[in-house]
Amino acid sequence: MGKEIERKFLVHHQMWQGVEKPAGQHFRQGYLLTDPDKTIRVRLTDTQGFLTIKGLSTGATRSEFEYEIPATEAKELLDEFSVSELSKIRYKVAFENKIWEVDEFLGDNAGLIVAEIELLSEEEAFEIPAWIDKEVTGEQKYYNSKLTAEPFSKW
Repeated sequence: MGKEIERKFLVHHQMWQGVEKPAGQHFRQGYLLTDPDKTIRVRLTDTQGFLTIKGLSTGATRSEFEYEIPATEAKELLDEFSVSELSKIRYKVAFENKIWEVDEFLGDNAGLIVAEIELLSEEEAFEIPAWIDKEVTGEQKYYNSKLTAEPFSKW
């Protein structure tokens, strides 16, 4: 069974603006199923599509299965079957031998910037960049699937 161990943090906006970062990648992301125990997500980049199934989170860990699919099929799934959707720009930033994925949300979630780090275990130690504000791991309102139904602009 695939497992994802991920911690999630809010990003300090002003400090983030000063970070040297690579070009971001636009994601269009929609959900075929958003259930408290599981989600089925479709993600589309400029060149790739992905189908992802995630289970219930326990701490920072949950089941995850991700499959690359043709971009044309991902677009079709998003257009015809998605029950909710969001867009964001993702930056992959290296810091102290780890990759941080930083999402700047668009549309109804504009203004929200969230950073995630994947770990090998929940106990794994890692350095936190100065541009991190506070940890929100386990806070459901920051789950992407929740942001499609209850966007940041409505908080």
